[in-house]
Amino acid sequence: MKHIALLLAATAGLCSVPVQAQTSTLAAPTLTPRNDGVEVRAGATTLRITAMTDGLVRVRVAKNGAFAEDASWAVTAATRKQTTKVTAAPDGFATASVRVRIGAGGAITFETLDGKIISADAAPVTTDGKAFTIAKTLPIAEHFYGLGDKTQGLDRRGHGFVDWNTDAFGFSSADDPIYKSIPFFIGSGGAGGSYGILLDNTYRTWFDFGHRDAETLSFGGPDGPIDYYFIAGPSMAEVTRRYADLTGHAPLAPKWALGYQQSRYSYGSADEVRQIAARLRSDRVPTDVIWLDIGYQDRNRPFTTDAKTFPDLPKLASEMKADGIKLVAITDLHIAAVEQGYAPYQSGMKADAFIKNADGTPYVAPVWPGPSVFPDFTKTTARTWWGEQYKGVLDAGIAGFWNDMNEPAIFETPTKTMPLDTRHRIDSDDFAGRITDHREAHNVYGMLNTRATYDGLLKLRPDERPFVMTRASYAGGQRYAVTWTGDNSATWDHLKLSVQQIINLGLSGFGYSAADVSGFAGGPSPDLLTRWTEIGAFTPVFRNHSATGTPRVEPWVDGPDHLAIRRRFIEERYRLMPYFYALADQNARLGDPIMRPVFYDYPAAASASCDQSMAFTLGKSLLVAPPPKPESPQTYDVCLPAGGWYDYWTGQRVGTPEPAAAGPIQSATQAVPTARTLGDRVIETPRLDHLPVFVRAGTILPRQPLVQSTSETPNGPLRLDVYPGADCMGTLYEDDGRSLAYTRRGYFRQTVRCTITPTGLSIDFAKPEGSFKPWWKSIAVTVHNWAGAGAALAKTTRVAVVNNNAAATATVTVPMQARAGTIAIDGRQARSS
Repeated sequence: MKHIALLLAATAGLCSVPVQAQTSTLAAPTLTPRNDGVEVRAGATTLRITAMTDGLVRVRVAKNGAFAEDASWAVTAATRKQTTKVTAAPDGFATASVRVRIGAGGAITFETLDGKIISADAAPVTTDGKAFTIAKTLPIAEHFYGLGDKTQGLDRRGHGFVDWNTDAFGFSSADDPIYKSIPFFIGSGGAGGSYGILLDNTYRTWFDFGHRDAETLSFGGPDGPIDYYFIAGPSMAEVTRRYADLTGHAPLAPKWALGYQQSRYSYGSADEVRQIAARLRSDRVPTDVIWLDIGYQDRNRPFTTDAKTFPDLPKLASEMKADGIKLVAITDLHIAAVEQGYAPYQSGMKADAFIKNADGTPYVAPVWPGPSVFPDFTKTTARTWWGEQYKGVLDAGIAGFWNDMNEPAIFETPTKTMPLDTRHRIDSDDFAGRITDHREAHNVYGMLNTRATYDGLLKLRPDERPFVMTRASYAGGQRYAVTWTGDNSATWDHLKLSVQQIINLGLSGFGYSAADVSGFAGGPSPDLLTRWTEIGAFTPVFRNHSATGTPRVEPWVDGPDHLAIRRRFIEERYRLMPYFYALADQNARLGDPIMRPVFYDYPAAASASCDQSMAFTLGKSLLVAPPPKPESPQTYDVCLPAGGWYDYWTGQRVGTPEPAAAGPIQSATQAVPTARTLGDRVIETPRLDHLPVFVRAGTILPRQPLVQSTSETPNGPLRLDVYPGADCMGTLYEDDGRSLAYTRRGYFRQTVRCTITPTGLSIDFAKPEGSFKPWWKSIAVTVHNWAGAGAALAKTTRVAVVNNNAAATATVTVPMQARAGTIAIDGRQARSS
């Protein structure tokens, strides 16, 4: 047991023990090969290490000689059954991309096939009663991301975290735990490339990224299975996609969910909602959603409506729909415990749907409606009952639903949640039927709440995409809901934190995520609200929300000058809607986040010398670079990855590219401009009316005419802005925006590429996929960095070229490309600028 003592000392920060010293006294393990991996016996410990795919390996450890039940809320049974054949070796096995070596005591090392260490155990797994610890070596160059919307910055290195879903109103940028438990992280920067680890354990797990011991990465839990998945890269993008394959892809959201959304706790009456909608429309602020917080309900009771303040919810929803606005309504999970006159309580009691105390009586605790009971979501019949409650509000015309308070939050208790001995009945999926307590069910409770909502909506409207927003969740929760970062604050610090939280949520499976624009608690200054609106316009879900009793934060509150800036950025989001929607499609198919760290697609950017703590990319093509000190007027550098970039707002080249590529394309033989091999930097001076946004050279960016809602068909051609460069391409995607027809090829998807040719520029449209006919009848193609005149051919038809020498652009308008085709712009007539 010497290695256990040494490991405990090391992880407690008392000493630093070399890996060799920890393992040198351990006996050699016994290995039993399997077709899909190996079983290892090391003393009293048994490990089962299996390859699910070439880059995905599962590690299970038996405690007290017995493996835990092979069941999971995060990973479906069908996925867990996946295996691939391996090549056995004396010390482990290899897949087509990863080698697994077993050392003394059962310590595991993951390597590339050419021998580079990806991740290595610092010691074998240790147990202490029901608790366990997994320790791995921590190379000096490694950094860590993920774990959902934790605080303490973008990089997890040097910090420790606990997973315990917590109602964290007023949380600071250093508080932990907060609302979600997503026990998945990505390691990046090591010799073997990026990798990911999902610890599939719903108890109060913990993660230490060199906080107690700078040379040790450790994680563990107080109870539950020792069951983790190792995901090899080598790139961060490959890890993220494989994590989505493992835990499930987020379904494509309805298109209106990508529009601007206005909320407050609470809009107190139907008339106030009408006034808000009318002001948004009269001020020409494009909007798709108004949210209803608990103020619309009768005495804060879910699935009710206040008859005095909201006397006719169907009429209100119908009026809003006619104006292009959807209503999203909150449906908290606490059900008022009243014996008469409240159908959800009576029907829930009849269905035996609620959580019980240890003595078998219903658990009752105070929340917004007063004494309340809580659905037992680990039970299939309880989830079914919950889903049925949505029929009335769906019939009333409510388009989406908001599951809040689902940590679960409880009032008047120091823990802010249920007692740990409350009883949950597991009767679901491939779990064996049994009773457990809140220690095991707590972290998965919010996710199962959203699962019940999502499944219920889908059952009631089988061909409509459900929209569910959640505050709490667990790994895999992206299958059922979008999320936001909870009750943040109206401070510059929280604006910066929100960018980092949304990035890490995207790397943790939640491609659709948001932070309350303006900050929920407190009240923002006019400048803070304007800057937050500008940045929010480039985040996946864009909702303005504020708490009761705080200053109002609708776009017009600070006068016409601020309104003009805020409206301009909201409008730009709507012009970019084709790009956003193509990214949403990519997220649904592949798992790539919509909003990403710069180094996701540009790994070399991880070592850039600029402060990139606020920078992010929207897809691969747009780089958004807010001030790293958002409250400061100080100038700052933006490091641009190699390959060349354009200013989004002006269309002009930026940076200092190599001399041969300094000017616009002036002749057919000139090479495409390329920035310096290691990238470039530009100096920005913060201005309240400006947010630096850059476009990758090699981008074909789809945009549309301005609309006031996604329900409005754009009037005019689809616009394609072509920024010549290496790997020049873009994707067009469209469907009906609301149904599940996209799962049956009811979509339009088309790849567009551009290539410099001996005579000019070729723009190639691939054959479209799918059966959907998009809204555009014509396409206006604008080529940037172009000087002088020119001619164009679409197939064999001559097309007029409109040149703008001041902007260095050339534009051609062609019919919609319903099949494969090419537009050739002849540069031989171009004149020197």
